[in-house]
Amino acid sequence: MNRLGIIDWGIGGVSIYKLIKQRIGDVPITYFSDTGVTPYGKMTRPEIVSRLNTVIRFLKTRGVTHLVIGCNAASTAIAFLDNHGIAVEGVIENAVESTVKLKPNRLGLIGGRRTVLSGVYRKAFAVQKLSVKQRIAQPLSGLIESGDVSSAKLRAECKSILAPLKNCSHILLACTHYPAIIPVMKDVVSPKTAFIDPADGLVDRIKRFRLSKSGGDVFLTTGDAAGMQMAAFAAFNVRLDKISKFNFSK
Repeated sequence: MNRLGIIDWGIGGVSIYKLIKQRIGDVPITYFSDTGVTPYGKMTRPEIVSRLNTVIRFLKTRGVTHLVIGCNAASTAIAFLDNHGIAVEGVIENAVESTVKLKPNRLGLIGGRRTVLSGVYRKAFAVQKLSVKQRIAQPLSGLIESGDVSSAKLRAECKSILAPLKNCSHILLACTHYPAIIPVMKDVVSPKTAFIDPADGLVDRIKRFRLSKSGGDVFLTTGDAAGMQMAAFAAFNVRLDKISKFNFSK
């Protein structure tokens, strides 16, 4: 049986999970949320690589044969991972391809600190002769992770973060949390600005995995299971049943 794994620090990858279910169908998925450790965006590269290798090795023992790294910060380290024989797909390469196809004339990007400071997007777009204006939007993912998608604080953060990008033709969402608040972000940019959610193109890649059509879903978290359940529903209107708390043995 071919089983898909999704790794994210939190609930951001639920946006990918939801789209897979809508467009591919009831393929078996094991979702691993790692909120019990330091956010991936605050880890050093060696720390991210070590942590992801541990998670990937574990998921293989749970029958995962194909894997999506749903976190942009974690995806910056994919080239350094030991995939343990598992087919691994990240979000960055697909995000760049999806954006280039749209031929933006003024491109903006919002993402977490590690994602932006790594320069991975800037360098990739430079190869395509595209310049990009980037903004660190770390507070947004934290608020969404807590289930906040509409508060006054969230709106104020959006306005401040997006102010320098408000006249961009396109803004790339370089974090899987951000699609949850597109309606809020639209209120603080030009009506002509389009937000780019790369998940559509990513799901097209996942279709090539030839996943099984049965087996059921498994949800694991190293953090707060009840909090994950609440936030996933608030952000993406997805009910995650039977979330199991998991800790690696020392």
